[in-house]
Amino acid sequence: MTALYFKEIRSFLSSLQGYVFMGAFLSACALLLWLLPETRIQDSGYASLDPFFNYAPQLFLILIPAITMRSFSEEKKTGTLEVLMTLPLSRRAVVSAKYLAALSLAVLALIPTLVYVYTLYEMADPRGNIDRGGIAGSYLGLVFLASAYTAAGLLASALTDNPLVALVGAVALCLFFTFGFEVLADVPFLKPFSWPLIQLSLTEHYVSMSRGVIDTRDVVYFLSMNGIFLYLTMRALPGR
Repeated sequence: MTALYFKEIRSFLSSLQGYVFMGAFLSACALLLWLLPETRIQDSGYASLDPFFNYAPQLFLILIPAITMRSFSEEKKTGTLEVLMTLPLSRRAVVSAKYLAALSLAVLALIPTLVYVYTLYEMADPRGNIDRGGIAGSYLGLVFLASAYTAAGLLASALTDNPLVALVGAVALCLFFTFGFEVLADVPFLKPFSWPLIQLSLTEHYVSMSRGVIDTRDVVYFLSMNGIFLYLTMRALPGR
């Protein structure tokens, strides 16, 4: 399992595609925080990373499916999935290795953004006057959100042998679980079920964590979403 984990990371980082997507993600984050008049910190009047945490989930909608799209679809396309499944590894181990590798890459893309926290710390007046709890909760929320997107992306990749189809499917799946339930909650005949529908939304639990208060309900929700997607991924893979 460990060998497969590192193989997946090396495979992504050895391709130009991986650096292009990570570079695009970091460039978009910098653009939002420092250059766009509507969101740049210099014009906000207070030391806050809210623009970054508001838009990062939307950027993840592209970055993470790009990371996961080749996980199983490329193996199917090249015929190496059958070889992989004959190794002395269970389906759970194979899925776990690919999941942890993709999630590690998503977290790796987040690490350079910590420089924004330091910059904000230095810019604040007085120095260091920032909401540390809110920032820490928002980063933790982003990691949990990335974990759910990663699990959904693996499921999309396991259902097809075309990486581009896997990319589109993962984006659609993540979009639905991010915004779809809120849209359904506004449908007139579903109004009586609006509260439970909203509670199924990834956005609801991410925003809750972003306030700096870690509620066990949010943690259980994200872990459950991960478990469901990963279980379906295992079911979608061929047996030995």
